[in-house]
Amino acid sequence: PKAEKEKTEKGAARFITMEHHKSKGQHFLVNPLIVTAIVEKADIKNTDTVLEIGPGSGNLTAKLLEKAKKVVCVELDSRWAAELHKRFGGGEYANKLTIINLDVLKAELPYFDVCVANLPYQISAPFTNKLLMHRPMFRNAVLMYQREFALRLCAKAGDELYCRLSVNTALLADVQHLIKVGKNNFKPPPKVESSVVRITPRGQPPPINFIEWDGLVRLCFGRKNKTLGAIFRQKDVIDLLCRNFNMHAAVGASAKVGPAPMATDGELQTERAKEMILEILEEAKLSDHRSAKLDVDHFLMLLNAFNVKGFHFA
Repeated sequence: PKAEKEKTEKGAARFITMEHHKSKGQHFLVNPLIVTAIVEKADIKNTDTVLEIGPGSGNLTAKLLEKAKKVVCVELDSRWAAELHKRFGGGEYANKLTIINLDVLKAELPYFDVCVANLPYQISAPFTNKLLMHRPMFRNAVLMYQREFALRLCAKAGDELYCRLSVNTALLADVQHLIKVGKNNFKPPPKVESSVVRITPRGQPPPINFIEWDGLVRLCFGRKNKTLGAIFRQKDVIDLLCRNFNMHAAVGASAKVGPAPMATDGELQTERAKEMILEILEEAKLSDHRSAKLDVDHFLMLLNAFNVKGFHFA
């Protein structure tokens, strides 16, 4: 209704005058064309529950409420949470909106179909990790990030910005760069340019130990421009894998029925560990390859090859 629309617009104008806390990443999107484009890219159905992080003044929230069956907003700043209640609490959207006044990194996320957010940039990495591990799986997420973070998220093997973030994300989701957003589209303007990306989960994640996966990828990308042969010849790497080998072997032996094994006599020694590690790389034909050129399938194959031989990364 016209009266409701006027109330919402007046509310938005009043909210923008409130003090913004830059320390909390409060740079609110004020360009209505960008807001509309984000909502369109999210492909929201009228049966969807939408999760919005950091709604702030509610400019994006208003558009989401027009499209979705339900919108759940998670807002850390109690001032803005209260203002959202004032703006939407008494109108036609009151029953469609839930506001959670908590830190999203500490809150238990509710069920949702789509996530849409102009994220506080300082929580980009931890929130993305939390989002990708959320179950049940969502359909897609359309998120605003700092431009460089977004490009790292989307980077493919061989790209200049390809990194641990890129491969960890690619393990669980497809990521597509959608829109470049200049700093003048925000109030107050941030110091960096921004981008909007779409994250689409890949379905069931591979049956791996994610702590081990992270250990392998962290090790490889700590020296991403070295060959794997050079990385795994380093003494600290060999010592780590040798210790883990012996620890896993001892745990496995102690789980068997019978007397406890002697811990020292049968332990793998460093020189033999080095030989086995280099053999694994040669058999996988990856010894001369660099991490920056390897995709998810290469790392999955490498993790399996090490695990089969008894080597672990955690």
